[in-house]
Amino acid sequence: MEFIKNPAEQTTALTDLLLAAVALGGIFFLHLGRTGYNDYFRLAVWSAAMGAIGLAAFLGAAAHGLVLAPARHQRIWQILNLALALAGGLFVVAAVFDLWGVSASGRALGIMLPVSLGFYAATLRYPGIFFVFVVFEGLVLIFSLSAYVVLAFRGELEGAALIAAGILVSISAAAIQAKKSISLKLIWQFDHNGIYHLVQTVGLIMLLIGLRCSAPQ
Repeated sequence: MEFIKNPAEQTTALTDLLLAAVALGGIFFLHLGRTGYNDYFRLAVWSAAMGAIGLAAFLGAAAHGLVLAPARHQRIWQILNLALALAGGLFVVAAVFDLWGVSASGRALGIMLPVSLGFYAATLRYPGIFFVFVVFEGLVLIFSLSAYVVLAFRGELEGAALIAAGILVSISAAAIQAKKSISLKLIWQFDHNGIYHLVQTVGLIMLLIGLRCSAPQ
């Protein structure tokens, strides 16, 4: 196993591992002190979303931090993108749960899973339209953000404002990642990907705290 020599790629891999640790640790954080019956579906959806994010970040660490054969590198990115597609769909399902309840959320799950897989499959069949997948990810985050902003203004869900803030930070992180010219040297060298991971980690922590605040006791 050979590690990448590029300093910026090294910090990108390390920040990916940090993001993975927060996402996977977040599953245990969400399970602390159990809740009412209806909340178990909500908990399962958010746990699955955190697991998908954690898997994507862990694979990202491998893709950025290790010297890999091109075919293996490509397979890692394919699995990573699949995990992100599923995470995006699960965000919508979770938001629908908090807006309209478990029945609507179950129906949303039946819709969003094939939709997520469909957008991912399209990027495999037509690699040149990957931007469509990026648009899909943006739309699911915007929908989720809008849902929790509405819930926060209505005062119907404790922690909704913090959940919305976490999603907004995540959207901002994605905007940072899109600007490839961004870099920062703070002891170590960070490129746009490394900065994205750090900002995304902050957003994920805010989201997880908001979810804990919103969980029924």
